[in-house]
Amino acid sequence: MDSLFEMAMPWWEFVLRAVVVYVVVLVLVRVTGKRTVGQFTPFDLLLVVLLGTAVQNSLIGEDTSLVGGLILAATLLALNWAVGFATARNRRLDRIIEGEPVVLARNGEVFWHVLRRQNVSRADFEAAKREADCAEDARIGIAVLETSGDITLIRRDD
Repeated sequence: MDSLFEMAMPWWEFVLRAVVVYVVVLVLVRVTGKRTVGQFTPFDLLLVVLLGTAVQNSLIGEDTSLVGGLILAATLLALNWAVGFATARNRRLDRIIEGEPVVLARNGEVFWHVLRRQNVSRADFEAAKREADCAEDARIGIAVLETSGDITLIRRDD
């Protein structure tokens, strides 16, 4: 029963580990692009599970106590809340963390090099066209990759 509450390291080390892992993983997810977040595929789910497993030891170290796990959970939730709070109040920080929408097509012209750079597959783009009831590229007014990873497509009125 003692091992349930006895921590293998001081409380502040849990907080420090959580902050470092949170920031590094946030940067890595941000660098990988919008598609990773918005277009969740089975591969992406596997990546998230493996990522959690990969950083587990970085967070917990040798500790297996209940208190240590609760400190980590509270720290990660607090960090997530703080990032949301800060980005809601600071446009520049929001752009850094969330990114900016990217134009994928305009006035019937699809920017294939931008789709490739943003890791948007042709199939994902075609699905967005179908969802917007836009069968032909020429009918696209504008197509935007949102910061959420969703593709917004507005048809042209000819």
